[in-house]
Amino acid sequence: MENNNTVYFGDEAFAKLQEILDSGNYSKVFFMVDENTHDKCLPYLLQTLDELPSYEVLEVEPGEESKSAEVLVQLWIALSELKADRDAIIINVGGGMITDLGGFLAGTYLRGVSFVNVPTSLLAMVDASSGGKTGINLHHLKNRVGLFLNPLATCIVPEFLETLPYRERRSGFAEMLKHGLIADAGYWKELAEFDIEEDTPTEGMIARSVEIKQNIVEQDFRESGIRKALNFGHTVGHAIETASLETKNPLMHGEAIALGMIAELQLSVKYTAFDPEVAAECIERLKGIYHDVSMDFDAEHLIKLMSADKKNKKSEIRFSLLREIGEAVVDVSVKEGGIREVLETNKL
Repeated sequence: MENNNTVYFGDEAFAKLQEILDSGNYSKVFFMVDENTHDKCLPYLLQTLDELPSYEVLEVEPGEESKSAEVLVQLWIALSELKADRDAIIINVGGGMITDLGGFLAGTYLRGVSFVNVPTSLLAMVDASSGGKTGINLHHLKNRVGLFLNPLATCIVPEFLETLPYRERRSGFAEMLKHGLIADAGYWKELAEFDIEEDTPTEGMIARSVEIKQNIVEQDFRESGIRKALNFGHTVGHAIETASLETKNPLMHGEAIALGMIAELQLSVKYTAFDPEVAAECIERLKGIYHDVSMDFDAEHLIKLMSADKKNKKSEIRFSLLREIGEAVVDVSVKEGGIREVLETNKL
């Protein structure tokens, strides 16, 4: 099935990757990395695998700028020059940028070669590496071109989180908080009490986030309905993230999504009858975690960016909001005046 993406953890992940390499009779093995994961993660991964007769490394610069058509063309050329055929396999070792770009590369080269995701960031583990979305940005439009396509497997190695700085860990934590808000009040409560500054999320927490996302994706692989719940915080958040890329100090994805969730909780009070006291408590917790994150962009600029969002229909800006913690409502149309009021209130 197109939406069948099995996720493996820890020792089981290593065993599954070895099994795939042993049983696939692949003509060539390619590891897709950025400069950071090449140095910090790939050597560890290679030590756990049986010695490969040969392999090639495809390396790109870290950062969202590599998720572009220009880099994709360079990678297509590299694969062609290295004589990759349809029996090749690409193993994406990295964060969300690598799994998005590497998955799209695998899906488009020779109309599709096999690939495996080995996410190394918290964000990639709980979000980007599973769910079957691949893609690149188109100029300033985030994830504008891509495919719905699953890897053979997603292999999560929690030890890789030990290489992450706090800011990256906190960025991924935003997606976990989102999972609790849209699907599991008990999980939200657990996360809200967790000290992400001092601790790394447990394998059990990561597994719960993956489970929530997988349960939703299995119901709606191509995002025609309930899968849109996963976009909570992202309509405003993606606009903020895109706008921040134009500055000297871009926000990380999760930082922008945290700001987006704050704004969309306020919209939920107004448009989907979310309890204002509960919303205030959620907002207070989000502001506590992301206390140093702010963005003072013109509301009109953000609204213009939101108008290009993929979830929109005709000229309406559509949101995924909350009715209560654990229950999302999709395709909520909000007029520009309502969006502007929230943006200006938060001085985003």
